[in-house]
Amino acid sequence: MSSESWPPQLKEWVARCLGQMTDANRAEAQAELRDSIANAFAEKTLWTTDWAGVQLKSLMPKAPPTINTLKRKMNDAPPMSKKAKKAAAQKHNNANIDFGDQAALSRRAERFSREHEIERQKSMRGQGSLQANNQNAHLFNRISRSDSPSAFGTNPDDPEADPLVLDWDKYTIVGTNQELFKDYLRLTSEPKPETIRPYSVLQQTLVELKKRWKDKVSYNWICNQLKSLRQDLTVQRIKNEFTVQVYEIHARMALESSDMVEYNQCQATLKNLYDLGIPGKHDEFTAYRILMLLHGRNKSELNLYVGTLTPRQKRDPAVHHALRVQRAISMGNYHALFEMYLNVPNMGAYIMDHFIDRERIRALMTMTKAYRTLSLPFIQNELGFDTVTEAREFLMTHGSAFFINPNAPDREKTVECKSAAPQLAQIYEEKYRKVGIKGAI
Repeated sequence: MSSESWPPQLKEWVARCLGQMTDANRAEAQAELRDSIANAFAEKTLWTTDWAGVQLKSLMPKAPPTINTLKRKMNDAPPMSKKAKKAAAQKHNNANIDFGDQAALSRRAERFSREHEIERQKSMRGQGSLQANNQNAHLFNRISRSDSPSAFGTNPDDPEADPLVLDWDKYTIVGTNQELFKDYLRLTSEPKPETIRPYSVLQQTLVELKKRWKDKVSYNWICNQLKSLRQDLTVQRIKNEFTVQVYEIHARMALESSDMVEYNQCQATLKNLYDLGIPGKHDEFTAYRILMLLHGRNKSELNLYVGTLTPRQKRDPAVHHALRVQRAISMGNYHALFEMYLNVPNMGAYIMDHFIDRERIRALMTMTKAYRTLSLPFIQNELGFDTVTEAREFLMTHGSAFFINPNAPDREKTVECKSAAPQLAQIYEEKYRKVGIKGAI
């Protein structure tokens, strides 16, 4: 969606519906109006719907009650003609016009125009950097939270506090802070412009943070600064390619530092940004998401997610690799799995590191059932260990180092499978049966 807010036809329709509401049907009509906008937003038809032809059921005229003419008394007045009824109804409506409501409707129309102007000015700042903002999502979120007094005021009788009208002047801010670095603090009150950095400063901040990361600065400090940067983007409603870049960079740094809490938060936000159509490294993080679902053994969500991938996405090298990993795990093909583990594109190996030991134990459980003995070099090559020493330490750590010749050099050691098999099964049940993912969203 573009940053042009609601379509003009939708604005006119909303204003017309507000003008048709009365005290008797206002609550029902507003609820139906919110549902109509929400459904159109969910189905992505805000710009394609012919709003001029949409009629709310709650605003349609009620059918007059039927009169049993057989029971009519002879001295009753004769029925009025349709023309006379229409004239009487028009006269009644004119007599009940609330000029205060008319003034409120005028103010609402002005607010719609002002909202459009604010969005146009925001899109011009930063050389069009905010073109990918999806303001319709914010409008829908604000409407759904219309009962919140902090969002629309505390006076329910104030026409400016109408839940269908967003107070852009109050909630759209532009920062004025010029500091490049600022510690992250959780907001406990409404943000102030003097504590928020504007878009141009945030761009410089990201450049400096990338330089500091290359200079091996502490991850804790970098993470704190990136969270502060993300917060400044959020309170200013900036959702564009730069926002995607910030979250992608933070996600990669978190992977490299094994900070799965921050990585999962970044991954969840990136999914929402990609769904808005904002460009970025979508295929790279699609592959990461598949690997994370494999790590969490979330088969139902994994199958649903893979089912949404397009043929073009599946042809991407990183996504194709992740799908091959999924296939190898589901089929128990540990030989293919560990070959792919040694040739992971991008930073997928950082995610596979979190579940590769579990798959090694599963592979050893299968191997010890099929063989009487296993040489340590064979285990090293088959399970993707860098050295024989690393393979031996893995077996010792998991209590499965049952060697026939324990005093021989590592390259000549042989594992006795019959003794190792029950220990491997016990370790798997105790350590790997349940998966705990920190920061999972």
